[in-house]
Amino acid sequence: MTALLTTTALEIRTAEAQLVEPLSIRLAPGQVLSIIGETGSGKSLFAQGVVGNLPAGLQAHGQIGLADGFSEEGREAGRRKHWGRGLAVLPQEPWLSLDPTMQARSQVAETYTQVVGLGRAEARDRASADLARLGLAGAERKYPFQLSGGMAQRVAFAATHAGGSPVLIADEPTKGLDRDRIDEVIDLLKAMLAEGGSLLIITHDLEVARRLGGEVMIMLKGRVIESGTAEQVLGQPQHAYTRELLAADPAQWPKRTSRAITEKAVVTVEGLAVQRGGKQLFEDLSFTVRPGEILGVTGPSGCGKSTLGDILLGLATPGAGAIHRQPGLGRFAFQKLHQDPVAAFAPSVTIRHLLADLVRLHRLDTARIGRLMQRLRLDERLLDRLPGNISGGELQRFSLLRVLLLDPALIFADEPSSRLDLITQKEMIELLVETAEESGTAILLVSHDEDLVDAVADRRIHLGTHTRPLQDQAPAREQGSRLAESLT
Repeated sequence: MTALLTTTALEIRTAEAQLVEPLSIRLAPGQVLSIIGETGSGKSLFAQGVVGNLPAGLQAHGQIGLADGFSEEGREAGRRKHWGRGLAVLPQEPWLSLDPTMQARSQVAETYTQVVGLGRAEARDRASADLARLGLAGAERKYPFQLSGGMAQRVAFAATHAGGSPVLIADEPTKGLDRDRIDEVIDLLKAMLAEGGSLLIITHDLEVARRLGGEVMIMLKGRVIESGTAEQVLGQPQHAYTRELLAADPAQWPKRTSRAITEKAVVTVEGLAVQRGGKQLFEDLSFTVRPGEILGVTGPSGCGKSTLGDILLGLATPGAGAIHRQPGLGRFAFQKLHQDPVAAFAPSVTIRHLLADLVRLHRLDTARIGRLMQRLRLDERLLDRLPGNISGGELQRFSLLRVLLLDPALIFADEPSSRLDLITQKEMIELLVETAEESGTAILLVSHDEDLVDAVADRRIHLGTHTRPLQDQAPAREQGSRLAESLT
């Protein structure tokens, strides 16, 4: 059977060092290969090397081949003419793959006109059908900045899939999605495989790899340390790192013991209501958050979780209700960990420069940067790179470092670990818990991972089509009397 994609001894290098050891793969029609590993292990770099869009200063060495007989050395650029037609890519960051000046339907329709060759009317109809199938019928005319992270990811998937490429390279295609939307994306990926396509997927979600089946590779520090069928690798792991990775699944975490907190609230919310696009996201929502408390916020994509954070931070105005913040706290006492860290960093300035500006502006202790980098397992060499030249997971950890330097009274953590592997996610969430317990920082933790929220939150608020009260190990003190109808 003719392979749709092959690599022969493909390695990724800088001028001085090898970042990813030579790796050979062969993807036949209907076959899936999942590459799993910690943030910065080289998974995404390998995928970028296959496609031919590595960051400046990096090169791919080795051979790449496609089903039509095309073959070239990794450093060459001839395969770019196959983008969208023979080789499609769903990037890790939807914000980087969507045009900020185009509405959602237009972005998908453009693939149908420019790649498939359809007329404009048929392209629009096909795009509308694709968006509706992904639960985005109400988002056709929205721009990327009007979409939640999960919604933007689905638009990017629709635009990528529309070209009908037999090979799809998907870098974290389910991150930021709730469980129902993950099910839908997996169904779409399986349908593509059933039609004879092949899939190379980079993922941190072990359940996604299990459900897609096929082959699995575990990568660590640029090297494949274990490979085999999904059933073998994820069911009977042989390498100690693979076993550690499986044990770091939030479903295996011990539940945190909730503490009684009687201090005055950092934030009190009374009767909050928000509409967006003519739809009620939530109304009559009331709760408090006290120093050192972790309040979980869950709900489907587009239900208003990020909007709630913007309102609490004074970045958006509610339709009704009131926000009372603890007197005496300045505006920098309220900080946000963004769902998409790329959007939170100036793209043309190095990380070192950005941190130096923060230290100078707020008269901070520079020595804390090094200590926090060690705690977050961030290599000092990353400081001299631009934000776009490090992995999404590494950039998210720099986001947390930057927030912690300011010693905030409240952190709104919007999917803070969605780009992290399980081991690094556990370390990052542990640091957030440590910050709450030792520094008295109040944390609103947004996540689609119910197991993660159950393990660490003192209480929970659920935004969605079904009312769910605040929960904890002790009785809840507040709840929203009516919670929102989701956009999705």
